[in-house]
Parts: sequence; C-alpha cells; structure tokens
Amino acid sequence: LNSFIHPRTGKIHTSFRQTVAATGRLASDNPNLQNIPVRSEEGRKVRALFVPSDEQHVLLSADYSQIELRVVADYSGDPTFLEAFRSGEDIHALTGAAIFDVPPEQVNREMRAVAKEVNFGLIYRMGADRLALVTHRSKDEAREFIRRFFEKYATIRQLQEELLERARKEGYALTRGGRRRYLPEINSSNGQLARMAEGAAVNTPIQGTAAEIIKLAMIAIDRRMRAEKLRSRMVLTIHDELLFDARVSELPRLKKLVTEEMEGAMELSVPLKVELGQGSNWLEAH
Repeated sequence: LNSFIHPRTGKIHTSFRQTVAATGRLASDNPNLQNIPVRSEEGRKVRALFVPSDEQHVLLSADYSQIELRVVADYSGDPTFLEAFRSGEDIHALTGAAIFDVPPEQVNREMRAVAKEVNFGLIYRMGADRLALVTHRSKDEAREFIRRFFEKYATIRQLQEELLERARKEGYALTRGGRRRYLPEINSSNGQLARMAEGAAVNTPIQGTAAEIIKLAMIAIDRRMRAEKLRSRMVLTIHDELLFDARVSELPRLKKLVTEEMEGAMELSVPLKVELGQGSNWLEAH
C-alpha cells in the first residue's frame, strides 16, 4: 500500500467512478477500497490497518440493513416481506421456517444462513445448480427450497415476471429514481445474451434503486455536515455502507444526522434501517 500513500497528506486516497457499475453504484479504484475482505482472518487484519486521522477521531460506520430486500418488499408488495420489515421481524428466519418447514422459533443459525442465501439468490433468479452450490445442499434439496420459497412468496415470482415483461416490451429496465438501463439483447435469438439481459432486467430496478438511495443519502449528509460546520468527514462508500472519520466531540450529532438522512433518503412502503458502529479502526467500526 506504500505506493498509494499521498506524499502531502500521508493518507491513501481512492478514486470514485460514476460510470463503471451498470447499476449506478460508485466504484472505487487506484486502490479499490471497496474490495478489502472482511470474512477471512487475513482480511480482518487488513481492515484493522485502516485508522482515523488522530486520537481526536474515531471511525464511524453506517450500514443499511438489508436494503435490497427492503426495495424488493416495496416493489413486490409481498405481505410477508412488508410485515417483517414494518414490525422488525427477521426475514431470513421467516424464509428459513418456510424452506425447512419448521416454526420460526426453531430456525437455528445454520438454517438462517441457508435462508439468507436463498433470499438473495432467488430474488435474482438463481437456479437450482447454483443454489445447491452456495447452500452446500444437493440439487434436489435446492429445487425443494425454490419450490417452497415461491410457494410462500408468490408475489416475488410475479414481480420478476412483470420486470421481465416490461423490459422485453420497452427495451430497458427502470429504477425508482427514473434511470433507464437499456437492454437491447433481451429479445435476442442468442439464448445466452437474452438470459444475461433478463438477469439485468430483474437486478437493475432493485440494485439500481439501492444505489440511488445511498447516493441521495450521501448528498443530504454532505449538505448537513457543511451547514452545521462539522469537522468530521465522510471518507468512503462501500456498497451499502458509509464510513466517516468522526471527531469524538461531534459523534452524538453526527450519529443522529447520519441516521436521519440515511433512513429518510427515499420513501418506501417499508422503513429504511441503519446500523451504526464505531471504533479505533475499520474492523472495530464495522
């Protein structure tokens, strides 16, 4: 990382790109700070190397909770999804109960982990082969998970069909913010090209809307931090997370400000929820 340290500031400064990710998320390069691993032991050690400016600062992490699933709930109007997010229920536990055919209170950690993969995978039209791989189950079990998932969440299947039909008819996918992603291959006779476009037709409205939400939040947070003359700084965006170099004396104000603006960035039929963490390095904060 030494080659990336700026000679004047002594810090690493990434470059953000607006036009790399088709969904509209900001991309980071030179170096890519959105790709620092966190699940491996080595990755956690690297995370711990990222520290605040000085002893008067801490790192504050603000992370949207299940933002893409909340966007799905808004788009689909699925009653189980809507009720879960409005009442604070655990959507992964509810899916676990459905696919393992047990009451929600009997869903253990392993079942919930499988259900999480199922939730995210099937919303983006993952097939039985891939689902079997990521859930470490047989293909027959994966097929049964898919059957039970769509039995419980019929409106999710309906949403997917509606998004596909609209893209085939209009030639583009549309986000909540009105951005279009043109998909000329969606009616192609080339099956592989058509399937890729079909995936984008479903992914773009969901992931693209999530990208818009965090961008709107960033703009609103920046305005308020400037207006209130805070000396803390917003330093990084990583998918659904914002990272701040926060002055300790400003921490209560900053936490309140960030939570208000992130949770109010876009009005959906379910509440947006933000989880905050702080620490003396990035590993502690997230």
